[in-house]
Amino acid sequence: MLFPGPTYIWLAMTISDSLSKALDAILDPISGKGLIASGRAGEPSFSDGTASAVIDVTGFSAHVRETLEAAAKEAMLSVSGVTAARVALTAEKRGRRIIAVGSGKGGVGKSTLSANLAVALRRMGKKVGLVDADIYGPSQSRLLGTEGVRPTAQGQKMDPVISPFGVPMLSMGQLVKPGQAIAWRGPMAANAMSQLIDAEWGDVDLLILDLPPGTGDVQLTMVQKYKPAGALIVSTPQDLALIDATRAIDFFRQASVPIVGMVENMAGYACPHCGEHSDPFGHGGAQAAAKSIGIDFLGRVPLDIAIRSRSDSGSPPAADADDAVFRPLAEKLAAWLNPAKPAAF
Repeated sequence: MLFPGPTYIWLAMTISDSLSKALDAILDPISGKGLIASGRAGEPSFSDGTASAVIDVTGFSAHVRETLEAAAKEAMLSVSGVTAARVALTAEKRGRRIIAVGSGKGGVGKSTLSANLAVALRRMGKKVGLVDADIYGPSQSRLLGTEGVRPTAQGQKMDPVISPFGVPMLSMGQLVKPGQAIAWRGPMAANAMSQLIDAEWGDVDLLILDLPPGTGDVQLTMVQKYKPAGALIVSTPQDLALIDATRAIDFFRQASVPIVGMVENMAGYACPHCGEHSDPFGHGGAQAAAKSIGIDFLGRVPLDIAIRSRSDSGSPPAADADDAVFRPLAEKLAAWLNPAKPAAF
């Protein structure tokens, strides 16, 4: 049996060192990832003219993975003595949690809350994405300033659009013409929601899901196929909204989805001229309902013209450093998701 001579061993070690330097040069700028052992720990291997490397691509989209693989092969083939290059990509399978934001009826501000929660969580350093599952009445593209920006696709999956506030998002509002009616039967709408959720979310580990009102096919598909980590219920203080919110809570409980808590929206109005405070929709109804049902009350969002105007202009108040409305709600949600950790980061 013949063994490699000292000249061959020296050449192989020299080539391996050159391979490591060549790969470091492209891995850091493209991904910031290092090598996983192939042969010796942390180094590529080289044998009979073939260079091999294993690269960790956990959390990257299909497009970035393809770019990384091609760049690595090119880098290795540029090393003198290498005639063939092999790259294996590996990724850790991560669980992605979903928080469903629901209500029993429309018009209670569920979408505004979803958008601002996502932005507030992002400002707290969370890897959060937003899915606008209100297929028939999508509004998140307006709320997060992404109107007119269409998502791209890699193969059969869409790439989310990155909003100006750093939150990746997908909405039917990005896929249809403005004002176009979506006249789909329930199964078609549920399938559309699935395509939004199953997109290439990269390293996002938390999805805020803005649901349509009610408890129809979209909600049924969502709880059966994706089993959210929790549901957050939005209601105004008035009795009619609370009756429908109670139905939504019952739906999630029947599906064994934990209830994070309830948020009271449009809770109180302060006149910008005289400063007098009034309660057009009542006061404290959601808090009282939450107590009677046995769920947490997370807080109130006032009926404020600034929130309305900022929402219409695609500039969510949660993006402000001094936001005192949505940040506390996001902190409570973060604490619910990670009870062993402090809410603020």
